[in-house]
Amino acid sequence: MQKLVQGIHQFQTQVFRSHQALFEELETHGQTPETLFITCSDSRINPNLITQTQPGELFILRNVGNLVPPYENMGSTAAGIEFAVAGLQVKDIIICGHSNCGAMKALLEPEQQLDGMPATRAWLSHARKTEQIMWQSYGHLHGDALLHATVEENVLVQVENLRSHPAVAKAVATGQLHLHAWVYKIQTGEVFAFDPGTGQYTSVTGLDGLSPLDAEHRTTDLSI
Repeated sequence: MQKLVQGIHQFQTQVFRSHQALFEELETHGQTPETLFITCSDSRINPNLITQTQPGELFILRNVGNLVPPYENMGSTAAGIEFAVAGLQVKDIIICGHSNCGAMKALLEPEQQLDGMPATRAWLSHARKTEQIMWQSYGHLHGDALLHATVEENVLVQVENLRSHPAVAKAVATGQLHLHAWVYKIQTGEVFAFDPGTGQYTSVTGLDGLSPLDAEHRTTDLSI
């Protein structure tokens, strides 16, 4: 806790003062983010750091495994999506998975990873389609390669679930909203985006080439 308190002190005395005009603007006029960023709760992921965005520029939703339950399940994730799309009228939604994801590891090895965690096991049921895809189409992969493919496929599955939300479906149909599937590689800082034209994940910056599994055939039918 002491480290956090020291951090708050540093923020107030250094960071806040140098950005005081920005925070006053946000307080007075409210938030107008253009992007909803849905990602994992993993402590190694910092959306604002990765994208180099300021307060007020990203509306962020986080949960274990960056999952988007279908609309009929409602809950806080649905409320956040609805508020971002219908209320804030964001122009883009990014679902961002990440390398070495513990949730995806648990999906593949539930008996080893989820002992004593019934709530987490229940939550991961929203990734059941991901699990089915992996066992049906990726039986030739093992270890890190299997885990990384699971991360990539899961993002695509969650984008499909996102389309079941009425506010999203309406905004996409009218061209007011665009959906994006990203995967962040922790050890290198690379970010890959799914290209439905090629069926591959490629660097969002154009500098880093293809995802390590670019040669794998994507089984999820997705038009972003």
